[in-house]
Amino acid sequence: MEAQTDFDVGIIGGGPAGAALGAYLGKAGVSCVVLERELFPRPHVGESLVPSSTRIFAELDFLKVMEAEKFPHKFGGVWTAPGSSKVYSHDWKGFEANAYADLRFSERDQPGVGQAYTYHVDRAKFDVLLLQHANKLGAEVYEGVDVRGIERSDDRVDLVYAMGRRTCRTSVKMVVDASGRRTLVGNQLKWKVRDTVFDQYALHTWFENFDRSVAAETSAKLDYIYIHFLPISNSWIWQIPITETITSVGVVTQKKNFAKTKESREQFFWDCISSRPELFEALKRSAQLRPLTDEGDYSYSMTKIIDDRVVLIGDAARFVDPIFSTGVSIALTGARLSSWDIVKAVESGSYSVDAFREYESTMRRGTTNWYEFIRCYYRLNVLFTAFVRDPRTRLDVLKLVQGDVYDELDPPVLQKMRSIVSEVERNPNHIWHKQLGDLTSDALRATF
Repeated sequence: MEAQTDFDVGIIGGGPAGAALGAYLGKAGVSCVVLERELFPRPHVGESLVPSSTRIFAELDFLKVMEAEKFPHKFGGVWTAPGSSKVYSHDWKGFEANAYADLRFSERDQPGVGQAYTYHVDRAKFDVLLLQHANKLGAEVYEGVDVRGIERSDDRVDLVYAMGRRTCRTSVKMVVDASGRRTLVGNQLKWKVRDTVFDQYALHTWFENFDRSVAAETSAKLDYIYIHFLPISNSWIWQIPITETITSVGVVTQKKNFAKTKESREQFFWDCISSRPELFEALKRSAQLRPLTDEGDYSYSMTKIIDDRVVLIGDAARFVDPIFSTGVSIALTGARLSSWDIVKAVESGSYSVDAFREYESTMRRGTTNWYEFIRCYYRLNVLFTAFVRDPRTRLDVLKLVQGDVYDELDPPVLQKMRSIVSEVERNPNHIWHKQLGDLTSDALRATF
């Protein structure tokens, strides 16, 4: 006899992964609860989306909410390097690289995506809107509930949390960990593996009235996301529009460069910005709206992301360096993919690990591709700009940047990138050899 439970599915965390899954399951008529430890709204990093997110918004009838909120439209991305275009000037095998590269999403059609743009978002607003939307579609949502752990048996999972001095339990047929970088279940079950290669840290804040034209070639590109390379190895600046007048700016660097004290971090942030004088002067003319915030220990993986009655999604399953705005996209896609397996499991009453294999294989394929893309990018930045500028590879790179990374493992464009990186590494006389980053091909092996 099947155990009596409070819900079919319990979701730990109400961020984009948990909220989107709650929306998918609620829409499908599945009994589910979302338990979020914080009280929304709250500020959060990860403010720029990729176009594949739009596919999820359309399926969940959430696009009208995004448009009503008037989040800035993101039509593309720009990558810049210090100095003039002569920084990477060369002529090799038909590839032309430059210190400047840009991509427009409209250059490639995406199945299920009916618009030429995605969005930049104030995560405090976006997250609460998506969580409210999940509730409207049928998910029960409770905020301020701090799940401390899970207890599994053969026929149920208990979510354990405190209410005052009292320990409480909510019983479900299966649990989904969407707790973000807290990785509650992964930590409890000792599945978490720290990525010792991408040990990136970020320092970030918001500015009012920053002049975005200092980096934009045309007015049409004012609301693109900008990634500004820094002279410090494997370090970069993000520039993300939040509103017409507010811009998010962050410095991402390796742990070894990360300053120890609050005062030295402030100085480090401005030292990095000053290496790009045009940005420095424009930011100094604007008003800083928030204290500097830091985020650390970015990258990790899990030895398992599914088990009997357990599924991990979003940052709770995997976090990769955010240089291509992958965080929210992976969270939303994980919710979408896992919902298919979860609905089938609820319908069949079978919650064994095998019920979630399709989600696992597709998710691992996509995040492995992300990892490979990012590791080639960090090893040889010039290669990325070369591939963007070359018509033979431009659309293949754009497909990755759009977030369509799940349909095949190790696509040809990644194989080509890896081959060129290896060639440059082997040849100290290669024109690109001096442009190699600190991270070696052997060190950059995906753990996921």
